[in-house]
Amino acid sequence: MRGEATDLRETIDYLRERVTIIPRVLLVLGSGLGELADEVEDAMRIPFADIPGFAAAKIEGHKGQLVAGMLEGVPAIVLQGRYHRYEGHDMHAVTVPVRAVAALGAELMLVTNAAGGLNRNFRPGDLMIIDDHINMLWNNPLIGPVRAGEERFPDMSQPYDRKLQDLAQRVALAQGISTVRGTYIALNGPSYETPAEIRACARFGADAVGMSTVPEVLAARARGLRVLGISLITNFAAGLSVNPLSHDEVIEAGIHARAAFGGLIRGVLGELANAQTGEYA
Repeated sequence: MRGEATDLRETIDYLRERVTIIPRVLLVLGSGLGELADEVEDAMRIPFADIPGFAAAKIEGHKGQLVAGMLEGVPAIVLQGRYHRYEGHDMHAVTVPVRAVAALGAELMLVTNAAGGLNRNFRPGDLMIIDDHINMLWNNPLIGPVRAGEERFPDMSQPYDRKLQDLAQRVALAQGISTVRGTYIALNGPSYETPAEIRACARFGADAVGMSTVPEVLAARARGLRVLGISLITNFAAGLSVNPLSHDEVIEAGIHARAAFGGLIRGVLGELANAQTGEYA
C-alpha cells in the first residue's frame, strides 16, 4: 500500500505541474467513443505512457491520452481511453486516473462505455443512462487501507446521480436523441460471454454487460464525486443474435453513434456550465 500511495502522489504532482486548469468534470471515454476529446478547447494532451503511475493504453479504440481544457465552457479533464482488469492490471492501476484527477479538484465524473445489450427492448446504437450497476469483477478498488481523501464505507444506494440522470434525459429529449435507462453489469473478460452467462446476467437484473466502469465508479464515489454513466449499446449480447461478437463491431457502433453521443455529452456539460449554483447539487 505504501508503494501505491507513493505512486499516486507522484502522479498527482506530475499532473499539477502541467495541467493549468482546476477541473470541474472528469470525462472517461470508452471504446469507440474517444473522438469527443478532439473537441476540447485550449487543450493540453499528455499520453498515458508519459504520466507516472499510468500505463500505455493497449486496446484498439482507446487512444490513451489525458486531455485537459475547456469543453462547452466547463473546465474538464478527458481520459481518452481507460484500463481494464483483463489487460493484467490490478484494481489500483485501473483507478489511478480517477483518483489522481479527483485530487486535482474534479467534482463530477461522466463515465462512458460500450456494452452489449441484454434487455430485449434495447437496440444497437441506443444510449443507456446507467441507473445502477452489478459488480461481477470479484474485486473492489477500495480493498485495503483507506487512502487519503477516501471514505471507508461509501454509500452505494445511488451510485449514479439521479439529478444528473434526469438532466441527461432532458438534454437527450431536447436534441431528439433516444435514450434508455438500465443496470450495467461488469465482468472481467476479455472473452465475450457465453449465452448461458448472458442468461444468468439477465436474471441478476442487468440490462447491459461490459468489462469496465464499475471500478472507476467505486473509486469516484469513495472520493465524493457525483457520477453520470452512459453506455453505448453496441450489439446484442451472446445468444440474443445469430451474429458472432467482435471488437470491430464495437468500434463501428461507436463511429455511427458519434453525433448522438457527442451531442448528449456536450449538451449536459453546457447545462452544467449555465446552471445556477446548486441547481444540480
